[in-house]
Amino acid sequence: MRTFRNTWRVPIARAALAVLLLVAVLAVFGGQLAPQDPLAQDTAHLLQGPSGAHLLGTDYLGRDVLSRLLAGSGLSVAGALEAVGAALVLGIVPGLASLWLGRAFEWIALRSVDSLMTMPFTLFVIAAVGVLGNGLHQAMLALGFLLAPLFFRVTRAAALGLRQVPYVEAAELMGASRSWVLRRHIWSKVLPTVAVTTAQALATALLTVASLTFLGLGVQPPAPTWGGMLASDLGFLAQQPWAPVLPGVLVMVTVGALHLLADAIRDGSSAPVVPVAAVPVTLSEEKVDVQVAA
Repeated sequence: MRTFRNTWRVPIARAALAVLLLVAVLAVFGGQLAPQDPLAQDTAHLLQGPSGAHLLGTDYLGRDVLSRLLAGSGLSVAGALEAVGAALVLGIVPGLASLWLGRAFEWIALRSVDSLMTMPFTLFVIAAVGVLGNGLHQAMLALGFLLAPLFFRVTRAAALGLRQVPYVEAAELMGASRSWVLRRHIWSKVLPTVAVTTAQALATALLTVASLTFLGLGVQPPAPTWGGMLASDLGFLAQQPWAPVLPGVLVMVTVGALHLLADAIRDGSSAPVVPVAAVPVTLSEEKVDVQVAA
């Protein structure tokens, strides 16, 4: 796709993708790469600095910090992906459907989205966890509900301008089904906008996951997470003032890379394109070629 080819040509986009690839490797293989058991306690070496046995030192229970950082990457990233995945399904499908399923469905969808947008992220998730139970899946499902309006509005706004363009109207007049029009003419134009929103939503979700685990929600100690490590390290700043820097840097670098990637995709999608009025539209299913006059 032209947008993603243009994005790949931007050096900052390649740097952001390299960082995200490294984070993905840590998320998938962090537990296997950890040099020690992230839950094992070495009570003889509490709050120790970096050494040969513990490259990044130990925490207040004598657990290896490097191992906990690596093992905690999986839950931190998986939580953000789960929330955004739920938001994609709950936002994109109703956003596209609101343009084709009539005024009644459109009114209900818009009012539902307006209601969800008024709810604060953290308080809503805390309330949901209190009702559904303190677990990662429950917290991320609640977060996905709150991120869904973002995808709904972005998808609807991008598709709304395409709904009345001549080649879409011509395809419908020639008997093309709604699913064929969406797949062939709408989705490819909406995808770059959705990609930008997805990168931004992942950054927001990652920060929210870190905030929730910092509060002890979603993932219960002693399971390691970036936010949970921040919370435990803050209680021992006098002994290890550098300790919160490590998980904080991982969160900041990942969020920064996602925002840089979103900017690069947005710039790539703004490249000049050939006017659609000059391009023939082919309806392969109906074996009809429609030439839209310029």
